[in-house]
Amino acid sequence: MLDRLFPPKRIALPNGKAVMEKRSRIPLIGAGLALCTIASVYFTDFRLQTLIGRIDQFWVIVSDMLPPDWSSLGQLWPPLLDTVKMSLLGSIAGALLALPAAVMAASNIVRSKPVAAAGKAALSLLRTLPTLVTALIATFVFGLGPLAGTAAIMLFTLSYVGKLLCEQIENADMGPFEAMESLGMTRMQAFRFAVLPQVLPGYISTSLFCFEGNVRYAAILGYVGAGGIGLLINENLAWRDYPRVGMIIVALIVTVYLIETVSEHFRKKLI
Repeated sequence: MLDRLFPPKRIALPNGKAVMEKRSRIPLIGAGLALCTIASVYFTDFRLQTLIGRIDQFWVIVSDMLPPDWSSLGQLWPPLLDTVKMSLLGSIAGALLALPAAVMAASNIVRSKPVAAAGKAALSLLRTLPTLVTALIATFVFGLGPLAGTAAIMLFTLSYVGKLLCEQIENADMGPFEAMESLGMTRMQAFRFAVLPQVLPGYISTSLFCFEGNVRYAAILGYVGAGGIGLLINENLAWRDYPRVGMIIVALIVTVYLIETVSEHFRKKLI
């Protein structure tokens, strides 16, 4: 059937012989994506007409936010600093915990396959939990406030950095590692001197990149009572105080831009 729909192409070689080019799977993949798109439109009740007809309401809200309420800027600093502080602390704690977690999940470092499989399964399980859900659970454990948000960001950073670091460790050159083991070093000593220097730049770069994203994620954790500036966003949206919401967004944009600029500078130094 596929040969009739997408017949293989015959290619003549300079020596007079001919070969059959491998049949392309692009048409089959395109047809599958088209079917999935049609099914998604049907099950989500997506209507392009409604989207076009209501998109003007977005600009109505944006126009209500302008100009921002500059008089509320002084009230934004404490929750904004709480957002940055819990992002920083959660990122540092999560990145530090990600290192031993990645080592335990690396199949080329840990000899026990069940241990490595369990480590990878734990990292995958943590990655499946949305940060908002983790923060909501943390509020029941630690109570309302920035501590719950810090715990949620720590778990997300642990899963994100740990997963990428585990892949970097498994793709590292194991020649120096095996040479140091043959000299009498333990596996952890050989990892420290042979593998860690290879993955350290990528580990730090990934941690910095994760911190950039955590600042944005932390801005919405206030919706579940995890502290930070998200609580102000929720309150002002509820009161339809759009000029103050506009001021919060401006402050967030400037803060995230500054953090990304500094982080990008240090990440370039690691390349």
